[in-house]
This record gives sequence, structure tokens and C-alpha cells, in this order.
Amino acid sequence: MKLARQGGPDITVPGPRDLSSITPDDLRESLAAAVREAVDLPGSESSYWAGRMLVYLTSSEARRLGQWEKIPWTSFIGADSRSPEYRTLLSRLPTRSLVAAKADLASTRTIGGISEAFFNLTLGRGKDGEADRVLNGPTNEAWIDPWVRQLTDLGVRFAVPATVTGLGMRGGRIATVTVADQTGYETPMEADHFICALPAEKARRLWTPEILTIDPGLAAMDNLFVDWMNGIQFYLRRPATLCEGHIAFVDSPWALTALSQNQFWARSLGDHYGDGAVQDCLSVDISDWETPGMLYGKPAKQCNPDEVAREVWAQIGAHVNDTRMLLPDDDLHSWFIDPAIAWHPDPGLNTNDDPLLINTAGSWQDRPNPRTAIANLFLAGDYVRTNVDLATMEGANESARAAVNSLLDATGSNAERCDIHPLYQAPELEQLRGIDEQRYRDGLPNVFDIG
Repeated sequence: MKLARQGGPDITVPGPRDLSSITPDDLRESLAAAVREAVDLPGSESSYWAGRMLVYLTSSEARRLGQWEKIPWTSFIGADSRSPEYRTLLSRLPTRSLVAAKADLASTRTIGGISEAFFNLTLGRGKDGEADRVLNGPTNEAWIDPWVRQLTDLGVRFAVPATVTGLGMRGGRIATVTVADQTGYETPMEADHFICALPAEKARRLWTPEILTIDPGLAAMDNLFVDWMNGIQFYLRRPATLCEGHIAFVDSPWALTALSQNQFWARSLGDHYGDGAVQDCLSVDISDWETPGMLYGKPAKQCNPDEVAREVWAQIGAHVNDTRMLLPDDDLHSWFIDPAIAWHPDPGLNTNDDPLLINTAGSWQDRPNPRTAIANLFLAGDYVRTNVDLATMEGANESARAAVNSLLDATGSNAERCDIHPLYQAPELEQLRGIDEQRYRDGLPNVFDIG
């Protein structure tokens, strides 16, 4: 992964190859050296950050859930009292740019956990494969269409397009789901069991007073926070040679990350799609829709589609064309913005039908389990409690497997259960995590948490 800087050299952060013989002091020193070598940080700040990461890596699950879950990431790493570079690289980048979270709101347990996962995967440790994996073709061809074909072959019937408008109760169970077609005509559908796989902000609209009487915990979903993280695709006349992987535009006001896709596809875009004029697709995530941009001085939410496209293109150019021309304007053929955004003549009224769940500090208690108190209602989605604990496809996938297992348990089925795995944790630190569990029970801080 490349960390592109505006007006400066791009960054590659090195890391230790093996933790098998490393001591806690070695780990702290290695982390600090990696950051100090890669970025222009005072040694005291890189050492402090490394110390905070050591605190998290050696924290027990009880402390992570009981203490770090309730503390924002900025507070945990002491970002407010440190340099702008520290805040940019170690507070904003791991949150706003990579997972569209706000550093002053995001749970330390979530950001610390995903940082630990990336750290381990970069070292080739754990069961999860490479740290960064992408599709080998357009999303529909590589993923969605084969999945739909397989489910259809298994007897699944898709009612698309349709809108779920309500759940009907009978005898303390869900009896029907009401579905509206494109004309608004509503049809109640009966079933024995229901898995609600709608996103949080849509699922919580279905909880009637009768449902909440049986499962009052579902009302806490109203506290869950969602924010905008949407994409734009730039179609290019020449292949982009920006990075052989993801690229984060560290200093971009809109917290941009991108991937030039054609290099990973099994079939060349220029040879198999369109008239051959487009040779590559630069797929960009816009994670910050609230900060004013560099061209128009407006946040993305206040822009029209053309302004968003021009602004994103300019922010990328400021990062990749600062030392030599890697992405000339002549390369741009066309662009396409996420259709989930509904554009209004008054840009202040733009809406987003597909926001992203943000794991704010303390939100774990507001997130439901896959099995509800209603005997035949199960939940799947990245907002459900999972080991992944982040709004990602991995989190959504794990929640679906947990929902299936819960349904099989509820029906007494002897069918094979879906595999669910905890995230990998370095065994070399297990003893320290055990010590920390006892210290947490005794009301003591982590042994490395020295202020």
C-alpha cells in the first residue's frame, strides 16, 4: 500500500518480519523505528505511539471491551496534544481514510483491533491470508452474478426490485413480511423463519412497539451512527501506474483512497469492455464528506456531481503529480458516481441511500446479536456483533454465518454449522494478556500503560 503525500515523498512503512523471539521492549522499539523512519515525526511521538500500540496488543479481551471500547481513538493515542503530522498519519489515516470513521468518535477497540489484524496479516500470520485482497474482475462478474446463480440453483427466489415495508406479528412470532413492488403495491409474505439482512438504518425502522416489547434491546439500534462513504470511478484512456495495490492520499481533504483496477483483472478492460477507448478504471472512495475541498471550498455533501468529480480529480492530482506527471488530465475519459446518492437542485439537500455504519465509542452495547428474543427472527449485517467488529464485507459475512447457526440452533437442526473464527492474536503475547486480565479485574491499568 502506498501512502501518497502532497508535496512530499510517498511513504512505505516497514515492519518486523517475525515476532517469535521479540520482547515487549523490542516490539515497542521496532514500531517506533518504523514510524520514525517512514514519517517526519519527533522520536518522542513515534515512541509514544508505539507504546500505545503495545498497550493495546497486550490488553485482555475484558479490558478491550470494558475500557477501550468506551474510549475514542484520538484519546487513546493522545492525538490532540501532538503534532499535526502525528494527527494526520496516526489518528486520521487509520480511521477516516481507511475505514471512514471519525477518529474522535471511533471506538479504540475497533480501530485497535483492525490495526492489530493488519499488522498480523502483513507479517503473514493468522488464518486470513494476505492483508490486502481485491476482486479479479468487475464486481458483478467476479462476485455477485456467480453468487446469484448458485443461490438460484439451490432454490432461492429473488423478489427484486422490492421494498420491505413492515413485519407482522402473531403469537409472539413474526408471521409476515410486507413487501412493496415498484408501483407501491404491497404484498404480505408468510414464512416459518425470517433473517433480516437490511442495513441498520433501515432495519430499525421495522421495529414496531409489539416487536420492542418482546425484544426491548433492539431499541438501542436507534443510537447507532452512520456516515457517508461513497465512491467515484474514473475511466482512463491509459493504464494507471500509481501503485500495485491500494493508495491512500494522506493529505486529501476528503480522505481519498483508490485502486487502479485493470492490473488485477483476469480480462483486460480495454480488450473486453466498451469500444476499447477505456484502458483502466481508477476506483476511489470518498471517506470525508464534511471537510471543505481545495477547489470550491465546499464539503462533498454541498457539491453537485460535476463538482465532486472535479474536486476528487484535483485532490488526487495534487498527490500524484507533485513530482512528475503520472495522471494527466488527458487520460480522463469519463466518470461515474455511486448511484446511492440522490442529487438535489439545492446541494444541501443531497441524500445518501447507502451510508456506512461507524463503530463509535461505546456502540457495542447498542448492537444486537444475530439471534433476537423473537424465536423466528434473526439478524445479519455488519452492525451485528461479530469478531471482525467493523463495517466491512468480512463483518457482514461473519454475521450471516452466525445468523444461520442461530437459526439451525433454534430449530434443533443437526445440519453442519458454519465456521466462525476469532481474529488472530500473537501467541507470544498471550501471557501478557493473561496478566492484564487479572490486572483489569483488580482495577489496575495495563502494565505498559504508564501515562
